[in-house]
Amino acid sequence: GRRLWLECRGQGSPTVILEAGAGNDADTWDTVDLPPGSTQTAALPGVARFTRVCAYDRPGTMLDFDHRSSSDPAPMPRTAADIVADLHALLRVEGVPGPYVLVGHSFGGLVVRLYASDYPDEVVGMVLVDAAQEDYYDEMRAVLAPAQRADLARLAAQGPPELADYPEREVLDTDASAAQMRQAAAKSPLRPMPLVVLTHGRPWDWPPGYPAAALEALWRPLQEKLAALTPDARLVVATQSGHFIPGDQPDLVLVAIRQVVDAVRNPASLATPAATRSP
Repeated sequence: GRRLWLECRGQGSPTVILEAGAGNDADTWDTVDLPPGSTQTAALPGVARFTRVCAYDRPGTMLDFDHRSSSDPAPMPRTAADIVADLHALLRVEGVPGPYVLVGHSFGGLVVRLYASDYPDEVVGMVLVDAAQEDYYDEMRAVLAPAQRADLARLAAQGPPELADYPEREVLDTDASAAQMRQAAAKSPLRPMPLVVLTHGRPWDWPPGYPAAALEALWRPLQEKLAALTPDARLVVATQSGHFIPGDQPDLVLVAIRQVVDAVRNPASLATPAATRSP
């Protein structure tokens, strides 16, 4: 009974599905944050050059304050399982052909892993872009002071003051989503498939007073866990990127997606070292 906005471009198989991070809509895959004159291409148009690719707006998401989700609102908060159910219904109703290579940024990485656990026959490859790992939320809170934990919880529930006029904005239940992922991973582990894990090389910009070094130290071991989900997966450090790798180093995202697509088409093509650093 709800409408979801979907955009697909290009031709070919497998179909690449782009899942944005928390609060972000499909436009984040068509936007770069680069100096004037850069020749780098955003993921959506870039992938369309070599295969079919689709992106969609989750309810309540946005590119910026002036560009908000084109999908109908949904009850909040939402979990990763809610999002997976929406995506599966959307792909079925719209007749988007599989098999799928799933690409997930940040919280979207947890979503695509859950999708692969729930619908393993549909997914043949994956790219995780600075993806959330289910243990991160607990580990993050463990190193924060009580007041800092309260501040983050308040921000997640209420949003920034600039979004006071957007009551439909996306609110995510990360604890419930992490529990869903743990249960799914135990019941239906990720099948062997081409997998590239991209992780940021520049630290996150935490507010003053937060234990930035301790928080940063949590991230890399969890990314290594993600890269251990399948045999021969690759872990790539995006040395010129913060958390938003699709905007900072879109060509690196394109290379990763192309490698996975090529490996689906020709399994021998991903025979490369397990861990690398971007230029």
